[in-house]
Amino acid sequence: MTEATVAATESRLVRALGMWALAASIVNVTVGGGIFRLPGEMSKLLGPSALWAYVVCALAMGLIVLCFADAGSRVSLTGGPYAYVETAFGPFVGFLSGVLLWAVGTFALAAVSTVLADSVAALVPALDNRVAKAGVLAVVYALLAGVNVGGVKQGARLNDVATGAKLLPLLLLVGAGALAVSPENLAATPPETGSLARACIVLIFAFAGVESALVPSGEVRNPARTVPRAILMAMLGITVLYLALHAVAQGVLGTAALAQSATPLADAAGKAMGSGGRTMILVGTAVSTFGYVSGMILAVPRAPFAMARDGFLPRAMASVHPRFHTPHVAIMVQAVITCALAISSQFILLAVLANLGLLLVYAACCLAAWELRRRGVTTDGAMPFRVPAAPAIPWLALAVIGFMLFSVTLEEWAWVLAVLALAAALFVVTSGSRAAR
Repeated sequence: MTEATVAATESRLVRALGMWALAASIVNVTVGGGIFRLPGEMSKLLGPSALWAYVVCALAMGLIVLCFADAGSRVSLTGGPYAYVETAFGPFVGFLSGVLLWAVGTFALAAVSTVLADSVAALVPALDNRVAKAGVLAVVYALLAGVNVGGVKQGARLNDVATGAKLLPLLLLVGAGALAVSPENLAATPPETGSLARACIVLIFAFAGVESALVPSGEVRNPARTVPRAILMAMLGITVLYLALHAVAQGVLGTAALAQSATPLADAAGKAMGSGGRTMILVGTAVSTFGYVSGMILAVPRAPFAMARDGFLPRAMASVHPRFHTPHVAIMVQAVITCALAISSQFILLAVLANLGLLLVYAACCLAAWELRRRGVTTDGAMPFRVPAAPAIPWLALAVIGFMLFSVTLEEWAWVLAVLALAAALFVVTSGSRAAR
């Protein structure tokens, strides 16, 4: 596809997302259902030293998002990381990254959707059966697809509301729980390197989301300023929140009880604030997962839209609604696929492997940031984001990613390589049609 064709397709999208809307979207898709359970999982893996994993993941994400901020200020096309990598290294590498990005977002969205259905069922026992949960998911996806087809502004407003609604109970837990913390429960020594690397592979998924929230870059106002500021603002807030939540849960419950808890934040709230606090967090789980699904339905469909725009998928997937100026076909197809996965729940292995795919996407984006800076690429002549110690940042980020990949098994590598092989085959099969277009 020629640059003129890409520009014509992108010009039909409305640049309606500002800094606060994009930052809210990043927070919304990052603070999902995982944080309500991960403190318990981290305590199982690292015991009282679990907070170290949050620190390592925060440092890793800090380096990675600096690369995202740099690349995002230089490339404003829809597709986010997919567009960054494609611009830096060409369509083949870009397509492989796009497939991994879409797979990570799709399976994470489906997984969190099942948490949403379970949360609703816990609050309304009459819905605690397979058919009722499927109905709940169908209604949720139909509602959110309709909202996002109706316009990116509507989807962004819903994200703003959902972000505030999900953060309120978590902030209340941090404030009230801090008064019930036993300092001796927080005493810890640094964990072993191997255990820390494996724990980070699990925990990094709680920090993921920025790569999906940046996919609608073609609908962001003044991306050279908006993208880096929104990323840094959102990730700083997320890191502080996660550290505070785990510290409160561990400080209130103790390591042993925390490791055995299936609802660690709710249990900590119950001990610190009584039964009302526990109910508040359970409701917050439902609200948070709904907000996550809402944010991802805004972001994830833009990946197949971008790939269809470039000729990798059927042309219809790149359609833009004549009235609402949204990628309506991609939104509806994504909603159907993800809802079906969530209802069937036949995606557990790929959801686990998505962690590896995510780190590979991050690594590709770090390399892309270095290459885009080396070539002096800019968007519309705007001054790109000034990254401190820019030449070293991508390589430091890659070193931390390599540390986390140290714990990946050969079987996990084999599955991801198989996915990439299928993506490469699709690239070859569509080469003729892309050349004709």
